[in-house]
Amino acid sequence: MKFSQLITKLKESQVGLISQGIQNDIEIVSGASIELAKELEITFLERGNILASQIETTNASAILLPDDKELIQVAKNRNINWASLTDPRLAFAVTLELINPPPKPNELIHKTSVIGDNVTIGKRVSIGAKVCIGNNCSIADDVVIHPGVVIYENVEIDLAVEIHANAVIHSGTKIGKRCVIHSNSVLGSEGFGFVPTKNGWRKMPQTGYVVLEEEVEIGCGSCVDRPSVGKTYIGAGTKIDNLVQIGHGVSTGKACAMASQVGIAGGAKIGDGVILAGQVGVGNRAVVGDRVIASSKSGITGKVNSGEIVSGFPAIPNRIWLRCAATFNKLPEMLKILKTLQKKGSG
Repeated sequence: MKFSQLITKLKESQVGLISQGIQNDIEIVSGASIELAKELEITFLERGNILASQIETTNASAILLPDDKELIQVAKNRNINWASLTDPRLAFAVTLELINPPPKPNELIHKTSVIGDNVTIGKRVSIGAKVCIGNNCSIADDVVIHPGVVIYENVEIDLAVEIHANAVIHSGTKIGKRCVIHSNSVLGSEGFGFVPTKNGWRKMPQTGYVVLEEEVEIGCGSCVDRPSVGKTYIGAGTKIDNLVQIGHGVSTGKACAMASQVGIAGGAKIGDGVILAGQVGVGNRAVVGDRVIASSKSGITGKVNSGEIVSGFPAIPNRIWLRCAATFNKLPEMLKILKTLQKKGSG
């Protein structure tokens, strides 16, 4: 795509284009980091990591910049195509989509797929090899189901959903519009529910179901369990990384983000816009307010109020945790001083 064509597309995408300079309207074939970019590639810089020297040394043919006169002048001096934007990172994401469009799937049902009775299939649906779809399922228009996917009975899949290879969708699951389910993830599997008895554990039947609202993304190898009764609910626009466990009866708000190896125990309530960093644990029936941020390896055991940033186990306000962490490596010396004072006191 020519740089001038890319600029036109960015204007149409409303990513905050402010100005641009076309020094040499060449073909842009791919994107790269500013350190590794080569000729015919585009890169970006955003506020917070701005270094004019990086523009002076990059081999990129085009660069997306914040609205900074000094940086723009460096790009001009180096004869690099440039565009200034309110959010260069967002513009770079749009650019990658434009120059690397995903392959269009075949609109067909593979002959090796197995489709049950009373299954409704919409228009322009692609069903790959060895897909298995149970009875009484509903699949809307523009859905893509890659090879090896297993869909149990009574599943509802809305418009433009994509389910990648070897994912498993259990009975009763409802998947909203434009969701993406990545490989080897499992939706609607049985929650971990057992009742202790004098003779051992008695299984609690898991008769509930899972609901994903629109534009949810589930990463590879992640699991969303169904509850004994009711539903497990993932709010619209929530993004879930690989290897995340969401327990039975959990509910999340809209636009949450959960990094790899997050674990959420049964019955927890997560608000809107919550960010859980890698390996965060949320305890049984914990309540996490809107816009909470939990740093890596935090353990949330109770209630966290909206807007809090927490760290540590059990999770406490991040500002307190940082002070505690700064003290840890001083503890041996502090212990030594304490023992000295104890000896003096006893003497």
